[in-house]
Amino acid sequence: MSAAKNKLAEVTNNDSGLYGQYKNWFLDYASYVILERAVPAVEDGLKPVQRRILHAMKEMDDGRFNKVANIIGQAMQYHPHGDASIGDALVNLGQKDLLIETQGNWGDVRTGDDAAAPRYIEARLSKFALDVAFNAKTTDWQLSYDGRKNEPVALPMKFPLLLAQGADGIAVGLSTKLLPHNFCELIDASVKYLRGKKFELYPDFQTGGMVDVQDYNQGKRGGKVKVRAHIEEVDKKTLAIRTVPYGVTTTQLMESIVKANDNGKIKIKKVTDTTAANVEILIDLAPGISPDITIDALYKFTDCEVSISPNACVIVNMRPEFLSVHDLLRLSTDRTKDLLQQELEIRKKELEEKWHYTSLEKIFFEEKIYKELEKKHDTWDKVIDAIDKAFVPFKKQLKRDITREDILKLTEKPVRRIYRLDIDELNAQIKGLEADIKQVKHDLANLVDFAVAYYENLLKKYGKGRERKTEIKQFEVIEAKHVAIANTKLFVNREEGFIGTSLKKDELLFECSDLDDIIVFTRRGIMKVVRVQDKVFIGKDILHAAVFQKNDERTTYNMIYSDGKGGVSYAKRFNVTGITRDKEYDLTRGDEKSKVNYFSVNPNGEAEVVRILLTPGSSARIKEFDFYFEEQAIKGRSSQGNQVTKYPIKSVKFKEAGRATLSGKKLWFDEKFGRLNTDEKGSFLGKFEAEDRILVVFNDGNYLITDQEMTQRFDAENILLIEKFDADKIVTAVYLDKKNLQYNVKRFRIETSTLKNKFFFIKEGDGNYVEAVTTDEEPVLAVQTGRGEQVRKAKFKIGKMAEVMGWKAVGAKLIDFNKSVQMEWIRDKTDPNQTELF
Repeated sequence: MSAAKNKLAEVTNNDSGLYGQYKNWFLDYASYVILERAVPAVEDGLKPVQRRILHAMKEMDDGRFNKVANIIGQAMQYHPHGDASIGDALVNLGQKDLLIETQGNWGDVRTGDDAAAPRYIEARLSKFALDVAFNAKTTDWQLSYDGRKNEPVALPMKFPLLLAQGADGIAVGLSTKLLPHNFCELIDASVKYLRGKKFELYPDFQTGGMVDVQDYNQGKRGGKVKVRAHIEEVDKKTLAIRTVPYGVTTTQLMESIVKANDNGKIKIKKVTDTTAANVEILIDLAPGISPDITIDALYKFTDCEVSISPNACVIVNMRPEFLSVHDLLRLSTDRTKDLLQQELEIRKKELEEKWHYTSLEKIFFEEKIYKELEKKHDTWDKVIDAIDKAFVPFKKQLKRDITREDILKLTEKPVRRIYRLDIDELNAQIKGLEADIKQVKHDLANLVDFAVAYYENLLKKYGKGRERKTEIKQFEVIEAKHVAIANTKLFVNREEGFIGTSLKKDELLFECSDLDDIIVFTRRGIMKVVRVQDKVFIGKDILHAAVFQKNDERTTYNMIYSDGKGGVSYAKRFNVTGITRDKEYDLTRGDEKSKVNYFSVNPNGEAEVVRILLTPGSSARIKEFDFYFEEQAIKGRSSQGNQVTKYPIKSVKFKEAGRATLSGKKLWFDEKFGRLNTDEKGSFLGKFEAEDRILVVFNDGNYLITDQEMTQRFDAENILLIEKFDADKIVTAVYLDKKNLQYNVKRFRIETSTLKNKFFFIKEGDGNYVEAVTTDEEPVLAVQTGRGEQVRKAKFKIGKMAEVMGWKAVGAKLIDFNKSVQMEWIRDKTDPNQTELF
């Protein structure tokens, strides 16, 4: 029994026994998955299944389409897995629209629709694939899994395919995620690298949309990109999503929108998918909901914006390595250059061999060496020797020794009468071969130039229609609480001092978002900021509660309170810009018996007049008087305030509204994000009072009058003018009348008053657009036409040549259309090189 145990222990602990098998099997399996299934090779950018599919298609290639079912069957000779895995990989390759031309229903990456069954769809290699991926002479071969056939170790790929197609794979213990890049930009980057210049590479997706690449970090681990769908405002009640983010289908996108609506993050009536040739998801908004805020909320709470983290893991020398996209492009370009060099060297060798034999053939006939065949020799070997000796005087003309195989090949040619014309033809062939050899040697000596020309030829042949689809754009940070829909009702029990969403039997305060902070003031003079909750205690006798806006320097609180210790009353004005949530702030001098006699909230620092009544029993001579808040400076919330009276106050009543004591709000326009702001980002628009409006003029011929709402989104790229609106100012615009091929000028005053509605003010017609616009009192336009020596400059005083008309007027002709026209508004100074026209 003891011997048996010892034997079992020996077998278990021995590396060749059970322990050894368990020790090695997992590592073997992990290595197999990493190297043979999930991770692409750096040499050709392909996973094994993809490489085997392309090799099988090359074997089948006759220029015609083949059934996918047949391609799968052909690929199964090389791939030791089921037909489903091959079919999925083949469909994935076909949907990338680069190496494979497809026919039939191959599914849709935008909608997530599956491809039809393999027996119904067809495919063939694209011309691009045939050009860049195959060359049997430069391919290393290995036996297939069953030893019956040869398959390529790696295809001789002369293009950065891995970066163009992207790749996803989950292996054992690691994964890879490479984002696709633009075809034309990859070629440009390869050329720049060959020329020793710097280059940049950013993702580009078939699905289009927008991408923020600030944190891409060359595709290394730890980097990320944010991808957005394009969302358009069709009208005030409808939004349209025109693209989907990479990796998101229209179905997933709609589900995320419905979920956000159900969770109260957005408020919509209906979402409809009308996608056909182009993506179109229509969103009907609920009444009273802002389209601009909804667009922001869609980006924040739905799959209209997704974050993608790249992880460029590839197989290099049979090991997984993590590289950057710049490293991958350099490796691909170097490999392409090496492959081109190999092809040139093979070509040179073939040309030299052909030159050698053609020269032999010429000497053989021109010097009548073929007549040795007519002489009587005892054996065939002696005939061969005689021919070899006859070539001796001419061997110096050749570039290598004459072999027996060369002579045998010559003797196989039919001996016939040799015409001079035949010799001339051989001379012409030799001359052509020498020219080809010279060109090949030149290309080898100038390999970088040859590789650059190769890439430029690829761009010329295949670049059309492969321009960038994804717009590179920096995204602004959207804070959830700024865009969350007010979907929660907040209640208050003023006497007991509670606020919350569950106090439904008490007083309704307002609707807010569950992400909002609420600022609350009590009669005792306590201020507290809390999150929206079911029920939270603030303090008895609540005076005021509102949504708290952080860093709000304009909302001013006017307060009069009586100190509980000395009985003196104080007045103070203060802002609340920053706080610690859930902390109690005492706005009085701190005594528990202090109380607030008067409290008001003023959005623009208004300073009202109040009437103060003292108690009848007080010893004050004047028991009723007015108090002017405008005489008080705005200080911090912790300030004591200024003394109002030392006598007890009976009541404080509002008497008269005061004017705003704050100067106008300064506004800027951030051209990068198309947003209004008070953070001094972008162009300064001026100081704005509450009633002031903003004028926006777009290059498509529309103008817009809008308010100061910060959540508005503007299409900054199409804005020609944005400024503080002045109804007395005259708008001067120059626009193209495409039909009549002329530029028209018009001057008009804004006559409309409806806010946030676009009004089209130029002549209607395809291709019409605004070239220049200003509200200068005396506009002067500098115009330059022509190029080089044909440049002509002119200056137009528009005020003297165009009358002020209605905003719907067509205007008058300024100049004829010119492709090279440049226009610029100038001031009083004149340019001596310009010609004045009136």
